[in-house]
Amino acid sequence: MAAIDVIREANFADAEITLWLFKKSYPTGEPPKFNGRWVETTEPVDDILRNVLAAQRDRIEEVEEYGILAQNNEGSALLIQTDETHAGIVTGQMAEELQQKKANTLKKVRPSEFYVIKAVLGDQLIYGFRKTDRSWKTKKQTALFYSEQRMDIDETPSMDLMNDLDFFIADGEILILNKARFESILSYKEAHADAFAELKDEAEFAATFSSIVLLDEYVGNNKIQLRRAHAIQQKGHYKDANFMRRLIERYKEYGLNLNFTDDGKIIPCAETCRDIFQALLDHRLASGFSKGIYDVPHAMRVGV
Repeated sequence: MAAIDVIREANFADAEITLWLFKKSYPTGEPPKFNGRWVETTEPVDDILRNVLAAQRDRIEEVEEYGILAQNNEGSALLIQTDETHAGIVTGQMAEELQQKKANTLKKVRPSEFYVIKAVLGDQLIYGFRKTDRSWKTKKQTALFYSEQRMDIDETPSMDLMNDLDFFIADGEILILNKARFESILSYKEAHADAFAELKDEAEFAATFSSIVLLDEYVGNNKIQLRRAHAIQQKGHYKDANFMRRLIERYKEYGLNLNFTDDGKIIPCAETCRDIFQALLDHRLASGFSKGIYDVPHAMRVGV
């Protein structure tokens, strides 16, 4: 069954709830390591968590496939398979609430990178993920509270439960509500960085340019440019001789700021890197109706 059908049919009011807290480390040259512990909660807390699951499920009106450059709105979710991410490492730790995995001290609770609401309905498991805020990371907090017509100080450690989720996992699929936080929690940006490293080492890609040094500087660690570079790799237009021939023939017509060597290699420079990416993504298009030239996906008209 598809994840969206699983969560739409779920009666969260009857779900058995467990709250899991996760810390994360980043060993050099290895996938991230997740350390999860479950924490005992009261029934009022469980009811709040059930309500969050139901409310976030109800906001999903449509599901679209996850893409490197895809963005969702308030009523949509992006879909990706769990085996394309590190999600299995996380859910695998939540199979059982073993005593040795219980968070029984504040040190084991804080700091936490994210928390997961685990909902059990019969033989069905549904997970709701949320990146934590500062209250889960700060060691000491001083809060003001109002009582008996005066302000006082409460230094009792407290953490905030948010009323939204970043993504659901059910039946081997992920439904993403907040793309940026999904990528942060599961270190998906690192996958983009790895893909860009592979792209730079690809002979066909390197042969497209006079040099890739300035492209490398342009991308750097910028998460948006890393996504775009990953999308360029997936589309592979630079491998298509006909695409590249037409680009050389018609780039001026489409208002692209590009430079080429005599043998047809693209010459990157600080002023042209953005248009190089637009071209290789095939994101500079012409309307057959208005005759205008536009950048996608936002349909921004380009002056030519």
